[in-house]
Amino acid sequence: MTIPITPDYAALENAGVITDPFPHVVVPHFIGAADLHAAVASLPAFPSGGSYPPDALNLSPLIRQLVDQLEGPGLRDIIAAKFGLDLHDAPTMLTLRGRTRAQDGRIHRDSSSKRVTVLLYLNTDDGAWGRHEGCLRLLRGEHDIEDYAAEIPPVNGTLVVFPNGENTWHGHRRFVGVRHTIQLNYMTNDSRARSELRRHRLSALTKRLGIAA
Repeated sequence: MTIPITPDYAALENAGVITDPFPHVVVPHFIGAADLHAAVASLPAFPSGGSYPPDALNLSPLIRQLVDQLEGPGLRDIIAAKFGLDLHDAPTMLTLRGRTRAQDGRIHRDSSSKRVTVLLYLNTDDGAWGRHEGCLRLLRGEHDIEDYAAEIPPVNGTLVVFPNGENTWHGHRRFVGVRHTIQLNYMTNDSRARSELRRHRLSALTKRLGIAA
């Protein structure tokens, strides 16, 4: 029997909302050390860079349980209360990334169909991030990756949550290599979101068939 990972929901509930450069919450060790090591050891192989829907990967029972838990009502309710949002009927879209490419991390805002972005970093702190490459930066504008208000190393089970808006610029300095991330989005309930969710499902099928070939 697989013992499930237990995220630190209390730490998320107790975390304050930081407003510079836009409202966000950072929870270090949302996944505790023992659970983190178990999760990292259980992560699937990623054939290449880019985002993979869960159904496109051969997930272990441990990671499948974590994914299902993240998409459940517990996390949703805490985030809704934290930011004063009504998310009860918001569709979810979840992807996993295992490798970062040279073109990744460019300054961007997430699409307007994504109401909230949740990032969970499943990397151990082995010193590789000391050069600041691959560290998430929350930016004051859209033009300069060095003009940041917060920098979050993608390590130690850290959770980052922010509602999307006109000024939610973020990115990271160029990094090529292994960088495990689970991204969860609470979506709008409109045609744009439905179209993105359809592409998400098609991506899962296409990548699954490509891996099996």
